Amino acid sequence: MSKRASGQVVRKAVVPAAGFGTRFLPATKAMPKEMLPVVDKPAIQYVVEEAVAAGLDDVLFITGRSKRALEDHFDRNLELEDVLRIKGDDERLTMVTESTDLARIHYVRQGEPLGLGHAVLMAENHIGDEPFVVLLGDDLIDPRDPILPRMMQVRAEFGGSVICLMQVPRESISLYGCPAVAETSSGDVVIVTDLIEKPDTAEAPSEFAVIGRYLLDPAVFEVLRATKPGRGGEIQLTDALRVLAQMPADEGGGVRGVVFSGRRYDTGDRVSYLQSVIQLACERPDIGPELRTWLKEFAAELP
Repeated sequence: MSKRASGQVVRKAVVPAAGFGTRFLPATKAMPKEMLPVVDKPAIQYVVEEAVAAGLDDVLFITGRSKRALEDHFDRNLELEDVLRIKGDDERLTMVTESTDLARIHYVRQGEPLGLGHAVLMAENHIGDEPFVVLLGDDLIDPRDPILPRMMQVRAEFGGSVICLMQVPRESISLYGCPAVAETSSGDVVIVTDLIEKPDTAEAPSEFAVIGRYLLDPAVFEVLRATKPGRGGEIQLTDALRVLAQMPADEGGGVRGVVFSGRRYDTGDRVSYLQSVIQLACERPDIGPELRTWLKEFAAELP
């Protein structure tokens, strides 16, 4: 383990949120994709709640143009709070103030979205020489199946960086980053030896997909500064992880993957977003029973 890894508590999270959300146009023309509601709460709040539940009390958003609504959501709305307080609507008042009180939240503008690697690099001044977590807003992890604590355990034991992996059908692997892996004595932990971004099915080195949770050693910043634009002219975090996987442990190198088998909701495209909303709504005690009844009736009438 590197000296840098020893004894460091992971306490900071980075949430990239500078993309245009083109898959959801025209809804995202003026509203950030991250603010699309999942039932009655914006997707981005689920991500912040996950970070806070894992003990990460410092959250940095990497934002861009047209992201003001995101900042407003995590800020106070004194006028609305006063209205609800006067009405005695304590339930909704709690909902409104909940996002404000979640964590210490900071913002950095990316300026131009030049890839996930570039977004992570924008966090360097805030993160400093500490390990940190990157959470992507397209992946929502069910709070009943937390993955970040396990990733932190692996980091504490081995140092280096830790990524979250899921086994997916081989025909879907071209949608994800895909690692080459070596097994370890721990059934849910693998050593990552290489990574390919969105490989052709025939070239995929495994059936594991990288999903949007990364616990990164601060050595990643130096690597990202030296990383040239790759696919799509963007600086890919995958390329930096490939370098880290080959670096010595005493320099912050080494990448391990934790295999996640819990419940995950993908909000990255329109169909998966709608599926996620329906799944989560069906499990809600307040609206689930009524919705499930309607869904059964609706499905029975489908051709």
